[in-house]
Amino acid sequence: MEEFKRGMSGLIRKKLMKAEKPPTSIDQWYKHATNLDRYWRESRKEEERLRGRQEQEPQAPRQNNRGAQW
Repeated sequence: MEEFKRGMSGLIRKKLMKAEKPPTSIDQWYKHATNLDRYWRESRKEEERLRGRQEQEPQAPRQNNRGAQW
């Protein structure tokens, strides 16, 4: 179990160690670490997708506050 903890991301390891019920077996460590990693990757993809959507949305035309120019 120590080898597994040593090889994982420090952030994931810290989150699991500070959890209300930290994992106690290698199977629990693997399961919880895999879930956290998957949630993090899904979150990043969602952020990129939303950021891309914002960049692609057409901007509303700016209004000219000077009034009509005739």
